[in-house]
Amino acid sequence: MAGAFSNRFGRGAHEPESKGARALSAVVLAGERSGERLWPFPMDEDYEAELESDVADLLQCTVASEADHIYAATFLSKFVPEDVPWVHLDLAPAANPKGLGHVRPGSGAATGFGVRASLELILDEELWDALVDGA
Repeated sequence: MAGAFSNRFGRGAHEPESKGARALSAVVLAGERSGERLWPFPMDEDYEAELESDVADLLQCTVASEADHIYAATFLSKFVPEDVPWVHLDLAPAANPKGLGHVRPGSGAATGFGVRASLELILDEELWDALVDGA
C-alpha cells in the first residue's frame, strides 16, 4: 500500500485512509500543522467488489495490483465495526534513504515520519476529539 502511494506521489507525502470524514480531516490537519504532508484517498464502496474471492473470504488486494493502497485500506476496514471511527496511516515508507520525515538519516533508517503528526493529534484536544468522534 505505502509503496504504491510513494510510486505515484513521491516520498514527500503519505496517505491516510478512513471511512470517517471528521477523523480523516483531523489527521490531514495534524499533518499540515506538523509539516508532515498527508493526502487522503477514497474509500468508496465500489472498491469492495474488487476484493471478492471465489477461494478466500476476502482478497487483500487485486490481482492487477491497481490502487493497492486503496484496496488494502478497504480490506482493513472489513475488520473494524461500522460504529468505530478509525484512520489508517501506513508508516512503511518512513524508512527510506531520502526520508519522508523531518530527519534524513540515509541508508534506509527510520525517519520518524508520522511521529509529529501523531503527537499533534494526541496533544491538540480539538483534533483528538475529532479523531475519536470520527464521522
